[in-house]
Amino acid sequence: MKTLTVEAADIAWGNDAPVLRGVTVDARPGEILAITGTSGAGKTTLLSAMAGLLAPVAGKVLVDGEPLADRDHAVSLNVVLIPQDNGLAAILTAAENISVAVIATGGTPAEARRRTAEALDPLGLSGQANQLIEELSGGQQQRTAIARGLALRGDVLLADEITSELDAANRQKVLELLRSEATRGAAVVFATHDPEAAAACDRELHLAEGEAVWARR
Repeated sequence: MKTLTVEAADIAWGNDAPVLRGVTVDARPGEILAITGTSGAGKTTLLSAMAGLLAPVAGKVLVDGEPLADRDHAVSLNVVLIPQDNGLAAILTAAENISVAVIATGGTPAEARRRTAEALDPLGLSGQANQLIEELSGGQQQRTAIARGLALRGDVLLADEITSELDAANRQKVLELLRSEATRGAAVVFATHDPEAAAACDRELHLAEGEAVWARR
C-alpha cells in the first residue's frame, strides 16, 4: 500500500490567489485522515490536488515519494477519488457505472461483475443495480458513487463529503466501510464538515483562512 504526502503546497484554481497556503500532510496506509473545515475552507481543493486534478502552484504532492503529475498518473498509482458531485453517468445503470470503472482500471468482466455486486450489497443497493442513475434518489446516487469507489480497491482512497446526502444509518454504514478500507491497508482521506464523522477518523486536519492546522495527529 502507498503513502500520499503533500509538502508545503500552495494550491489555487487557475490564476486565482491560492485557496490554501503551505499545506503539509501525509495520508498513511491503514488510517483514516479527516479533512475538516467550513464550506469554502478548501477541503475539495486539497482533495483535488491529492487526486492529481489540480497541480500545486508551490510545493509537491507525492505518492510513495513519486511526484504526482496529473489525474491519469494518479489513477495509474491506484489513487481513487469519490467526488462530492457523484460523477456518475446518468445513461447507465448503477451496476454499469461500477463495472465500467472496474474494467477501465484493468479488471476483467468477471471481476467487474463480482466486485460490483460486493460493493452494492453492503450499501443496500442490490435492488437498484439495474436502475438508471437518473431514476435513483440523491442518497441512492451518492451511495452508488461510494460503491464504485470501493469496488476500485484503491491504495489511496479520497472521499469528498460523501455522507452529505445520507441519513444517520447510511452515514454510519459508510464510515464502517471506510474503516474496512483502512483495515485492508488503504490510506483513506475523508473530507467532511460533520464533527461526528470526523471524530470516527484517526487524525484530523482542520482548514481555516487558507491554512491547515492539526486538530488531532
